[in-house]
Amino acid sequence: MKAVRAIARLLLGAALVFAGTGHLTFARSEFQAQVPTWVPLDPDFVVVASGVVEVLIGLGLVFWPSKKRVFGWLAAGLFVAVFPGNISQWITQTDAFGLNTDSARAIRLAFQPLLILWALWSTGILGDVWRKRAYSKNKF
Repeated sequence: MKAVRAIARLLLGAALVFAGTGHLTFARSEFQAQVPTWVPLDPDFVVVASGVVEVLIGLGLVFWPSKKRVFGWLAAGLFVAVFPGNISQWITQTDAFGLNTDSARAIRLAFQPLLILWALWSTGILGDVWRKRAYSKNKF
């Protein structure tokens, strides 16, 4: 199971590096379209900053396994932080990345919690939580 989790962590890291690179280069305008209008920052700044953060977290997941839990929490936090933007995209019916129907945008929303779980499971954080919970239940 350790090997499966390690592969999942590496895949998540690679996906984050790819997405972050997209923020900075080929998909920049698509990402700008997803920045909600209520965010009080320049959309390009938000896209570039989040792209840099994604690349750094992804690289950390891939190349710094001794700190995988730190990067797992950061990845999960990033997925939580962008969730309101995904909700906004669904509510405002903003088209981006081929998400041009309410159904497609809703499916994306459903997958966001899975990304959070992926980050927590692949870095061992969920296992830590389950062990701690089991231990605390067995204490008298």
